[in-house]
Amino acid sequence: MLIPDDIALPEAPGAGGAAPVFDRADEAAMRWALEQAEMARELGEVPVGAVVLDAQGQVIGRGYNRTITDQDPSAHAEIVALRQAAASVSNYRLPGARLYVTLEPCVMCMGAMMHARLARVVFGAPDPKTGACGGVISLHAEHRLNHHTVVEGGLLAAACGDVLRQFFRSRRQMRRAGVGQTSP
Repeated sequence: MLIPDDIALPEAPGAGGAAPVFDRADEAAMRWALEQAEMARELGEVPVGAVVLDAQGQVIGRGYNRTITDQDPSAHAEIVALRQAAASVSNYRLPGARLYVTLEPCVMCMGAMMHARLARVVFGAPDPKTGACGGVISLHAEHRLNHHTVVEGGLLAAACGDVLRQFFRSRRQMRRAGVGQTSP
C-alpha cells in the first residue's frame, strides 16, 4: 500500500489491456470511495476507501481502512465494504454488485471479492507493490479459479494516488520531526 513520492502512478489499463471506458456514474462512485478514504486519513489509517453498489446502482456497502483502529489485519476498505454490503442484502454472495476502491486491491481483498461473486471491480490508483489486479499479479485473470470478475483500473487514478502520496509525505515529515512513531 505504500506509494512513495518518486513513483509515478500510470493510468492502469483494464483487465483486457484496452483502456476502460468510465461513465459519470462510475466517477460518482469513485468520489464516494474517496470520501471514505478521507475518513480513514482522519483516523490516521492509510487512506483507502471503497463502496459497493448493487445491480441497480444503489450503495449497499461503504468502507475505509480500519486495520489500526480495529486491530484487525483484515479490516481493509474493501473487506469492510463487502461485510456491510453482505449484511445489507442478507447474503454473502453479491451477484451483479460492483465495488469501487481507491487503490488496487491486494490478494486478500481480491479473493474476498471473487468469493462474493462481484460482477465488477473498479480501482483508482495502481499498487505496484501489493496489487492483485496487475500490479504484482492478476488474480482475477487466473483461469484455474472458479469465479471471475471484470476488473478495470485507473478511474480517477491521479486523485486517488495523490491522497496516498500526501498521507505518506505527511507521515514521513512527522517521523522526521519525532512525532507519531507508530506504524504503518
